[in-house]
Amino acid sequence: MTPLASTTDVVRLSIEVAFWATIVSAPFAIAFGWVLARTRFRGKSIVTTIVYAPLVLPPVVTGFLLLKFFGRRGPVGSWLAEHGVSIPHSFAGAVVAAVVVGFPLFVVVARGAFEAVDRRHDEIARTLGTPPWRAFVRVTLPLALPGIFAGAVLSFARALGEFGATTMLVSNLEGETRTISMAVYALFDAPNGEDGIWPLVGVSIGLSFVAILAYEWLVARHRRLLELDRGH
Repeated sequence: MTPLASTTDVVRLSIEVAFWATIVSAPFAIAFGWVLARTRFRGKSIVTTIVYAPLVLPPVVTGFLLLKFFGRRGPVGSWLAEHGVSIPHSFAGAVVAAVVVGFPLFVVVARGAFEAVDRRHDEIARTLGTPPWRAFVRVTLPLALPGIFAGAVLSFARALGEFGATTMLVSNLEGETRTISMAVYALFDAPNGEDGIWPLVGVSIGLSFVAILAYEWLVARHRRLLELDRGH
């Protein structure tokens, strides 16, 4: 395999993992973001701590816990194995690791987006007899959407650069689970590997800049949308 083809394959795999991780995370991040922003319940601080934990846990520790959970002897892994599904050492495992490390960022930004939306919309909807779900779909969600997309971008970028949890859960298998960060790590110890590292470094920097610019644009759009809403 040529260095160019190898780089292309690694980048493509990384983008696919990050894309599917973001897609899988989206409905749950939106749900958790809304619940944490708009509701009060006993044990909320505990739920928040569990959701945000991967932000502060060492990624390798997160990966170890995932391996114990999804391994063949784990509580979920053993059941999946009985049905012919294996998470460790697979593309699905890379997605799972990316979901877990990117999910808290998604929730944090989505929560902020919902908190920024004026609560009076919900109160007016209840006064008019509108079901809560309809008010959410027609008013709250559209106003929060740019902020939610910003969270998706951050989650995607975090998943794109994931290394520690992925290493523990799926290993560094060329062509199967070797994402950009894992390829850089493998090439660092390889003879003349630095020649292959630089293209990956360039792509990583480029993708990071695009993600940050997209995030900033979406945040600014969200602010303008909320200002227009308050103006009316």
